[in-house]
Amino acid sequence: MNARRTHLKQMAALAGFAVASLAGVGARPAYAAQTELTVLYAFPDLFRPAMEELARRFMAANPDIRIVYSAPAPEYEEVLQTVLRESVAGTQPDVVVQGLNSVRAISDEGDAVPLDPFIAADKGFASHGFNPAMLAAGEVKGRVYALPLAISLPVLYYNVDLVKRAGGDPAHLPTTWDGVIDLAKRINALGSGTNGLFYAWDETGNWMWQSLVFSRGGTMLDASERKVAFDGKEGQWAIGLLARLVKEAGMPYLDHSAARQQFASGGLGIFATSTAQLATIQKITAGRFPIEVGTYPDLTPGVSRLPSGGNGLMITAKDPAKQQAAWRFVSFATQPQQAAEVARLTGYFPPDEKAGPLLTDFYRANPNFAVAVKEQAYASGWYAFPGSNGLKIIDVIKDQLELVVSGQHAGDPDSVLASMAAQVQALLPK
Repeated sequence: MNARRTHLKQMAALAGFAVASLAGVGARPAYAAQTELTVLYAFPDLFRPAMEELARRFMAANPDIRIVYSAPAPEYEEVLQTVLRESVAGTQPDVVVQGLNSVRAISDEGDAVPLDPFIAADKGFASHGFNPAMLAAGEVKGRVYALPLAISLPVLYYNVDLVKRAGGDPAHLPTTWDGVIDLAKRINALGSGTNGLFYAWDETGNWMWQSLVFSRGGTMLDASERKVAFDGKEGQWAIGLLARLVKEAGMPYLDHSAARQQFASGGLGIFATSTAQLATIQKITAGRFPIEVGTYPDLTPGVSRLPSGGNGLMITAKDPAKQQAAWRFVSFATQPQQAAEVARLTGYFPPDEKAGPLLTDFYRANPNFAVAVKEQAYASGWYAFPGSNGLKIIDVIKDQLELVVSGQHAGDPDSVLASMAAQVQALLPK
């Protein structure tokens, strides 16, 4: 038993997430449900409306199954820890909505059910219209362990009022980091405690760090997955750009949740984060100022890639009857109609091609939601580090990035990168 699993499973006696009845879905039907499925997801501030609507629709179509959501986890890492910890006692959820970078960890530990037999037996599965590249995001060693539910890519949110006051043109937003930094400087110069820019360096799973490195054509590890590769020229550029955002653009030392609140209050001009935040950001800025969404800067066809964020549905139930019921929920949730509704309620975009036409009018009326869709040509996998130390590696990278963001080592980012690479190398499988 590996070190990570041993540590997590020593916590099995601790109380897990409390199972709560689904809120907002309506009263329990008069009939007795034959099967009850517990489902765990993350980011309730982003996903709660979509998940509640999904359960309402599913239970209406499947009255013999009741969906009960566990108390949502704050981030995907907590979903992973819950599954590994609770599987010892057999109390793990029946279905989890897991970040695509953690599918590998759950499957490697044997806590996920391969979906290939269910797919083969489901005559209606072909009607889902999954983009092959998106479906591959849920594969591990040639087997499907997750069906992608919602996909995200990094974008930049702009406070239109501040952009205009700083002399920028919301109709022609910057397409390079130099242009973004220049605009951020001008927003900073407006004074009154206004900050120009924040880059969500601490997003779950080192996602925005991967975005920087991948956008230059770099990788996290070499092809053997035994040696760090992010310390090459691509990583040097990436850590240098983060330092520039601190030194030149005056990026404040915050976490992404605090930065989102500052953006909502009108005190931040540019917020670089996930398209998944769009519905929430529109809600919290409504009536205060208009926003525009811009593409991730400096994308070069044939070179740049962006990690596909988002999540997939995994079956973690051990009981065969529960597994059959869970497949019905997983299959239903990933149908084009449901995927399109998740996109409307969040800011993610659907992983299946047949959902796209269902959103044509929506994207026309809501062009901010369509920005990430235009970046799909650059979409690639959200990298998951191999071995038992995957979560430790995520924390190491986050801690090292914080040294730059905090300003402590913004003047010497290369030394931070060297330390990051050395620490990650020591945690990789030998």
